[in-house]
Amino acid sequence: MMTLLILFGLLIIFYALAEICDKYFVESLEMITERLKISPDVAGATFMAVGSSAPEFFTAVIALSKVGAESIGAGTIVGSAIFNILVIVGASAVVSTAFLSWKPVVRDIGFYILSLLVLLFTFSDGVITLSETFWYIGLYLIYLIVLKYWNRWVPHQAVEKKTLPQKKSSFTLNKPRLLRVLDQFISFFFPNLKKNPQRFGITFVVSVLLIAVLSWFMVELAVHLAQVWNISQAIIALTVLAAGTSVPDLLSSIFASKRGSGDMAISNAVGSNTFDILIGLGLPWCVYTWWKGSPVTVGTESLMSSMILLFATVIVLFFLIIAQQYQLRKSAGWTLILLYVAYLIFTVFQVLS
Repeated sequence: MMTLLILFGLLIIFYALAEICDKYFVESLEMITERLKISPDVAGATFMAVGSSAPEFFTAVIALSKVGAESIGAGTIVGSAIFNILVIVGASAVVSTAFLSWKPVVRDIGFYILSLLVLLFTFSDGVITLSETFWYIGLYLIYLIVLKYWNRWVPHQAVEKKTLPQKKSSFTLNKPRLLRVLDQFISFFFPNLKKNPQRFGITFVVSVLLIAVLSWFMVELAVHLAQVWNISQAIIALTVLAAGTSVPDLLSSIFASKRGSGDMAISNAVGSNTFDILIGLGLPWCVYTWWKGSPVTVGTESLMSSMILLFATVIVLFFLIIAQQYQLRKSAGWTLILLYVAYLIFTVFQVLS
């Protein structure tokens, strides 16, 4: 009974986070980028990445404030990164073949590999020092600079793709009554930006506060679920929390692929992973180590195998893209999804053994 209550609570939190991020947080961020006149590439790697990765980011922040739960933040981000590469990219390719430009692919995957190398190196001893957190933030700043001047340094021609008319999902049109009630409750906290667009600042602040509160409850429930099941908190983070916080991105990527924008879904998945690792982990760790004056200790016994697998997934993805001549077809998509199923089986086997 306790397990069902916890899982139901997590499902409600996952949905509320998705609703707040997609409908309110991202909309306020779009208005901010327009006011600041930020280029699309940089805006996508900063403000839009914050919007799609907010649950993972705040989970990492909240986990640091709870003694004994430090591995939840890292586990959620590592697990979410595996889900993004294998399931989101895989599902996008299954729905519609993605046609990719090779130069942006090499750029984004290259920086993603560098971020994974930093993650593996700093995790090797299970201790994150202040100086090591600068590697995360510094690499992300370099990534932003490259994005800002990329078209000037490396001109490339975008690949033509067929664009289909956008359709609303049946899930959006036929939500269960419980979810419609939850939508109305959430909307109570936000101003109507269509009528009062100048209140985007209020929407931004309220979104951040609600995401932080929901992330705190999510971490608490994850800790209790690990205790009820008598397994590592990192395992819960790698599987339940990682998939739950990434499902909204999965749905939006599938809809994008149906509209003929599978390449955008894939680049967003890779870019989101880079943000998650370098900022989602690096920034909270930097603030924590500076404020506390001591390093962060992260239990890597349940995470190291997943991090090695995460590194392997991006290598597999890169070679699949090359083998299919910078396209991702349905066969490659199913391959990635089956790899995630194998990962889940391996993780469950670890728990039972």
